[in-house]
Amino acid sequence: MLNEQLQYVSPEDYLRLEAQSSERHEYVAGGIYAMTGASLRHNIIALNLASALRAHLKVSPCRVFIEGVKLHVARDNAYYYPDVIVSCDPRLQTITGESMVIDQPTVLVEVLSASTAGVDRREKFFAYRKLASLKEYLLVEQDRMEVELFRRQGDVGWERCLFSAGDQLSLVSLEYQCLLSEVYEGSGL
Repeated sequence: MLNEQLQYVSPEDYLRLEAQSSERHEYVAGGIYAMTGASLRHNIIALNLASALRAHLKVSPCRVFIEGVKLHVARDNAYYYPDVIVSCDPRLQTITGESMVIDQPTVLVEVLSASTAGVDRREKFFAYRKLASLKEYLLVEQDRMEVELFRRQGDVGWERCLFSAGDQLSLVSLEYQCLLSEVYEGSGL
């Protein structure tokens, strides 16, 4: 059973159990945590971003992944499911049918909900910023047109940028720009 547990579960057991589960669970330092379902708006926003990034990066070595792909943060002994992952890891040029884990993201996207916003802003950002390959982290509101972007500034920290309706979103690491309205297209906002 993969409910939240107090007993320690090894990473190997988690991966084995997760491969057999019909529901998704995240893993942090021996604990397994069930993920909540996503709203239609959440799904539309994540798919809009993933599709636009995929089209933009089509001729680059970078790959775009959505929801069902795990992110491994080795320093925290954790596995997460970001909503969108962009990785420029050269190892991803050859993908096997069993490939399910990314450990060198360039950009990570979390679409926020009332139940996940706190974890996405604190716990996940604290873990994600330990990944040396990560250049940008987007937190996308789903109830209003607002995106919070954290951009790595070398070894000195993270720059925080806010975007709202009418603004142009810029992902410097991917040389990508779009109007924020494109991120929310079809979402009812």
